[in-house]
Amino acid sequence: MTASRILLIVLDGISDRPCPALGGTTPLAAAKTPVLDKLAQEGCCGIMDTIAPGIRPGSDTAHLALLGYDPYKYYTGRGPLECEGSGIHMEPGMIGFRCNYATISKEGLVIDRRAGRIHDTASLSAAIQEGVDLSKFGVEFIFRSGAGHRAALALKGEGIGHCVTSNDPKKEGVRPLTVNAIKKTPAHEKTAAVCNEFVRQSTKILFEHAMNRERLAQNLSPANIVLMRGAGEMGKYEPFQEKYGLSGSVISAASLITGIGRAVGLPHIEVPGATGSQNSNVAGKISAALNELKTKDFVLLNIKGADESGHDGLAEQKRDFIQKIDPLLEPLLGLKDTIIIICGDHSTPCTIKDHSADPVPLLIRGDGVRMDDVFRYDEYHCAKGGLNRIRGTDLLPIALDLINKSHKFGA
Repeated sequence: MTASRILLIVLDGISDRPCPALGGTTPLAAAKTPVLDKLAQEGCCGIMDTIAPGIRPGSDTAHLALLGYDPYKYYTGRGPLECEGSGIHMEPGMIGFRCNYATISKEGLVIDRRAGRIHDTASLSAAIQEGVDLSKFGVEFIFRSGAGHRAALALKGEGIGHCVTSNDPKKEGVRPLTVNAIKKTPAHEKTAAVCNEFVRQSTKILFEHAMNRERLAQNLSPANIVLMRGAGEMGKYEPFQEKYGLSGSVISAASLITGIGRAVGLPHIEVPGATGSQNSNVAGKISAALNELKTKDFVLLNIKGADESGHDGLAEQKRDFIQKIDPLLEPLLGLKDTIIIICGDHSTPCTIKDHSADPVPLLIRGDGVRMDDVFRYDEYHCAKGGLNRIRGTDLLPIALDLINKSHKFGA
């Protein structure tokens, strides 16, 4: 029998390096994961460089590669994809930024780049959208909240460019940076001036907002400045259905992943309680994925909580989250007519609190898959599997071949 559907589950940031807090092993290897192990035993495993050996992937470039879109060809910056995922329709030529709500002191120093990992910022974003005026530049803007502390900014107008720096100093205890043009041309310099004015006006609005006054009264970090980065110009993407002949959906709480899906024509499926954090409704996301597979050929499901722990350097928390989600994957054991792929998009080692180039563990399970001898799903055991070591752009061609949708090369 040959399967006809593909379920791609990306365990965001799942891969790691040896952690001293876990006796020198990784959170995934330290976790008790009977379901993932069972899927590994019933399939074929390997390790994967989502971009290439030695290249540290962003979540954006990694997911593009996993979907078969060569990031060296298609990637134009993270900002436009964040905008798409935040519900902003990006037309070619529009400039997009990924943003963080952050906290600055009265003296103007950044004291929390994520504003206490604030949630539910819609009222803040609405106040900015209503109160900021960029008309003197002849530029329109759209500002929307994303998941958690994240947001997105889109600019539309004549004579703007995307080659500008960030105002995010990437560390705390210092002042936000001034946005500058990387290329000294009128278009990029205009965008830099627009960004600085947007920050100036929005900061004043945020300092006076009732929600932030209430957070201060509760001894919580106020979201009183917008840090922007990842500027990019919206490009053109070949629609997923035209590229592969497959219908599909994306299930993710992360606006970036949602935006990548929308950019390639994969609709986003809302799941109540999906947050992209430790408290996300993972069971609901699994249920939604199985429901989508009743009518779709392909589903991308992103589960993000482990990545958050990696960025925070919390090895035990990362292990515990993996153990928490493992039993929620049990419905996959009975899934028929489906190639199940489970992988990371990048490693997020707790020891460096950032993405690394370490390859991620990969398993493929379903009808027609040649089983190997791997019996544990972790970085060490998957490295001994039959898939060996592949790149991210290899993944969809392998899956297409397994569902008999690939094309012969040659006669």
